[in-house]
Amino acid sequence: MERDVRALVVLPTYNERENLPGIVEAILGYPGVAVLVVDDNSPDGTGRLADELARRHGDRVRVIHREGLRGLGRSYLDGLQQALNSDAELILQMDADWSHDPSYLPQMLAAAAEYDVVIGSRYVQGVSVVNWPLRRILLSTLANRYVREILGLVPHDCTSGYRCWRREALARIPFGAIASEGYAFLVELLFEADATGCRIGEVPIIFVERRAGASKVSKRVLFESLLTPWRLLGRRLLRHAHPTRRPEPQPTLVPRER
Repeated sequence: MERDVRALVVLPTYNERENLPGIVEAILGYPGVAVLVVDDNSPDGTGRLADELARRHGDRVRVIHREGLRGLGRSYLDGLQQALNSDAELILQMDADWSHDPSYLPQMLAAAAEYDVVIGSRYVQGVSVVNWPLRRILLSTLANRYVREILGLVPHDCTSGYRCWRREALARIPFGAIASEGYAFLVELLFEADATGCRIGEVPIIFVERRAGASKVSKRVLFESLLTPWRLLGRRLLRHAHPTRRPEPQPTLVPRER
């Protein structure tokens, strides 16, 4: 990557052809920020479009083409570990559908001077979402309360996918222990950040429903999200009972960039 790039946004995609060019251009509008697109073998050609963007922007855009089992968690695992192989000092997670507005990047990056993990939070100042039906707002707010009550996590928005990590904090995460495949991955990652002693802060954002494309939330994803906090609670109890069983961060092979 270019030597002046200090932040890298990991951008998982699946059928985001309509959204990808605009969101990448918006991110690259901030000096020192690069993009790693992690495409999950999108049938709509998102991966090919990402390659075109990489050719246009040089080292500021990289692409991973995933094959095999799909899922947001698997995509992020590959992308975040690849990001740790770069020279980025700050590593961000962001959705490609414009629900995470790139205009908040300066606040996220600035807050990383004080915190190890910064969350773009929908709920730190009440409820800040646009174009969601009431049932979805209730589901999301109850899910966060559910996670916080079971696991004792402090952040108001434990399920937000808009995050900024200090490189050294992300490197402490035991990726080999991560088992979630869908959106529950976000809770599991935050759980491990808390377990490794990360200082976690929140920056208020306004979350806007996707501009184009279809939501990836399914019944299977919801069921996994329901069970994950209890599985993580069991992991915590096991670690307390057997401290030597706590896994250490280990390098994991990730797909080659193309």
